[in-house]
Amino acid sequence: MELTIIIFLLGGLFLGWSLGANDAANVFGTAVGTRMVQFKTAAIVCSIFVILGAIISGSGTTETLGKLGSINALPGAFAACIAAGLSVYIMTKSGLPVSTTQAIVGAIIGWNLYTGSSTNIQVLITILGTWVLCPIIAGLLSMLFFVITKNFLQKAKLHILRLDAYTRTALLLAGAFGAYSLGANNIANVMGVFVPISPFTDINILNDFNFSSKEQLFLLGGIAIAVGVFTYSKKVMFTVGNDLLKMSPVAAFIVVLAHSIVLFLFASQGISNFLQSINLPSIPLVPVSSSQAVVGGVIGIGLLKGGKEVQWTIARKISIGWVLLPILAALISFIILFVLQNIFNLTVNY
Repeated sequence: MELTIIIFLLGGLFLGWSLGANDAANVFGTAVGTRMVQFKTAAIVCSIFVILGAIISGSGTTETLGKLGSINALPGAFAACIAAGLSVYIMTKSGLPVSTTQAIVGAIIGWNLYTGSSTNIQVLITILGTWVLCPIIAGLLSMLFFVITKNFLQKAKLHILRLDAYTRTALLLAGAFGAYSLGANNIANVMGVFVPISPFTDINILNDFNFSSKEQLFLLGGIAIAVGVFTYSKKVMFTVGNDLLKMSPVAAFIVVLAHSIVLFLFASQGISNFLQSINLPSIPLVPVSSSQAVVGGVIGIGLLKGGKEVQWTIARKISIGWVLLPILAALISFIILFVLQNIFNLTVNY
């Protein structure tokens, strides 16, 4: 039985690897693409903070994803993760920065359709709404930060070497924040489907520290993301950091900062609870698209400069990838579920 559980969990680990391979570009692509941070340094910082974000702040978005479709059998969760991972891998192979959020949502809907389970339309609309808002908010934040930073630098008149040193440090700090936000917001995509059927039990250490089964899942997922960062993220980093818009290092920092704030906002239970406590609408805790946030930030700066420098052909290609990805994931999920149930006689839904 334990071997079976491990085999099924490999589906989630594969999706985590795919997320690291693709979405690390959104955190450090601009820094690596502008040659301000070496790929190896970026990979190490990204890996450490994505694991911390997953374990410390990953539970909020997981609950929302679980409401979309409650997968209640390990083979079903395995099928959804493999489908999402394969679809992301296909897009990554093409050098396109796509979203594991879109992939796992498509895969869950594929499971819902195959098993005849209902899809929570209200949750789906909320998730789709954030897919529209995410790049817009990131773009607006990038434009705001760009104007503020430009005015500050004009008044500060820093020496070019000092500015270079400050920018490298800022890119690393923004990247660390971005990696933490990525882990917090997107770990739900990797391990969320396994939470209701987790094979782990809580571990109590010295009667003071409780390492829950959910946190154990998130640690595994975070490590898988880190492996993806190291082994396969370089190509997509250069697509984001170089091909879409030629950016200065300062603009690269602004894009990562805007992206990180957006991801953090949609993952922070603290901010959501605070807004509720003062009778304001809370921010939905939804796994949003890291790719959409960073592309929105890049295009925001491009528009501020007149829009002529943006490679609209590449932007269009990326947008088409965003539309196709959930459809592809749902289709692959449906096929895998059919194979598991009819060829291997596995129960994909209780």
